[in-house]
Amino acid sequence: MTRLLTKSEQICQTLHRYIDSGQLTAGQQLPAERALSERFATTRITVKEALSTLEAEGIIYRAERRGWFVAPPRLIYDPARHTHFHQWITEQQRSAETRLLGQGTELASSDLCHWMAITPFTPLFGIRRQRLIDGRPVLHVSHHLLATRFPGIECQPLAGSLTELYWHEYGIGQGGARLEVTPVAARGEIARVLNLAQGSPVLRLVRINYDEDGALIDCDIEHWRPDAICISLDTRPGPP
Repeated sequence: MTRLLTKSEQICQTLHRYIDSGQLTAGQQLPAERALSERFATTRITVKEALSTLEAEGIIYRAERRGWFVAPPRLIYDPARHTHFHQWITEQQRSAETRLLGQGTELASSDLCHWMAITPFTPLFGIRRQRLIDGRPVLHVSHHLLATRFPGIECQPLAGSLTELYWHEYGIGQGGARLEVTPVAARGEIARVLNLAQGSPVLRLVRINYDEDGALIDCDIEHWRPDAICISLDTRPGPP
């Protein structure tokens, strides 16, 4: 016997069809939850359940105080690849933008001491940035640099590629990296920058970067909207 779909499943199926057929396109706003509940002759609770299911699948996304939107295709993200942000976004025929949120000297936090294997009170230089894809905020990233390796960096342009800046201004090339990926809740500035409700799920990627001699460079802490990327690692050796 065929199981009858619940009302929530029917709503998901209908919205899926609209999106798959191109009747609803990437970036398009959905009707408000109240309007959807009227059109589907059900409660807002049921509508919200359906929308949350589609959000978990990366089909739609919610912008705080703005409503629900059709999500663009996820970006393929290889965090072990040493290609700077704007280059790999452009390679996927999308547009990238970086906005500087703040910068300044800082002392290593307990977490940074653990991740970077450094002692308490180690002087660092912090850089906070917002990154957008096709005009949509998808990434909050904080960079924590060993201050002694980057004298005068506060006078450098910090909205571009730090990888290129490290090389051209300090002669520091990228070597290996150590990665840690964890789902966490967006709080404070991270939630505001990503246009999310406080406590919304985000994907945190901590990357510890080393130079070509294996010496520590910095720690990047990335918070991604989980509907924006698909993490894909390829560890096969490249061509000779």
